[in-house]
Amino acid sequence: MQARKKYGLLGLFAFCWLLFFYWGGGVQRRLLRLLTRQRGEAARPWPNWTDGAFLPRYAHPGELQADPGGAAESPRRRRQSWPAVYKGGRCRAETCFDFSRCRRRGREGFRVYVYPAEKNDRVSESYRKILASVAESRYYTADPREACLFVLGIDTLDRDQLSGQFVPNVDERIRGYPLWNDGRNHLIFNLYSGTWPNYTEELGFDIGQAMLAKASLNAEHFRPGFDVSIPLFSKDHPQKGGERGWLLRNATPPRRKYLLMFKGKRYLTGIGSDTRNALHHIHNGKDIVSLTTCRHGKDWEKHKDARCDHDNLEYER
Repeated sequence: MQARKKYGLLGLFAFCWLLFFYWGGGVQRRLLRLLTRQRGEAARPWPNWTDGAFLPRYAHPGELQADPGGAAESPRRRRQSWPAVYKGGRCRAETCFDFSRCRRRGREGFRVYVYPAEKNDRVSESYRKILASVAESRYYTADPREACLFVLGIDTLDRDQLSGQFVPNVDERIRGYPLWNDGRNHLIFNLYSGTWPNYTEELGFDIGQAMLAKASLNAEHFRPGFDVSIPLFSKDHPQKGGERGWLLRNATPPRRKYLLMFKGKRYLTGIGSDTRNALHHIHNGKDIVSLTTCRHGKDWEKHKDARCDHDNLEYER
């Protein structure tokens, strides 16, 4: 009798386990997600697009050249480096800007002071245009005691260490400025940052509590109401004036010559290489023009692909 009860209980237990195994997959998945979260490895399933069959393939996986040396940083490592780059990441206008400096003369209190360039300073044509625009505006003041906002005379537009316009020792120099005050009420301009092949947003100096006017700002770095997102412009861009553009108000379709235009480097390896290699498919030479060159970096010829010679000729033409 006891043996019959024991075998009956074992059979019931096995039956329940089979039911759990076959119909309890949802419970198992929830347990698995719980365990992976505890280990810090959140599961990220690949999106299952319902309209995937209608999305055109602009590039095949074989065309996208991977980084053979593994030099590209992982997204996790880039995120870990951001706090060191943006130490004032929590800055907002109400916490890192001294508005009392702007109220000294009532409504006329907003004045901008530009630091004078030091002897033998290298200043690019683009930065000269920015400084000249400020100096010619009605907000400029030559007296720092009247200033509400400060702009560096040091050219910080190009912070790529491989660039000929890179200015070294910025951190050391700005810390010696009596008015620096950890960057408070300062505005720093930047177009390019980081160095090949990773091109992180490292500026090479601590901006402190300064505001950043930057091109291609990462959404995770942008401080709303504090930083300024600016377009990437070339040194040939006019300082002011110019002809009226193609886009007119209420014009449908818009009267424009070009819908999209890009001219720049095509990275063969590292971060950004996959994107720029894929986007060459949209070039039609009419209203969508994308011109890239492989000629950059010291060893670009080692990584050149079948399109480089043609792309270089189109770029130079």
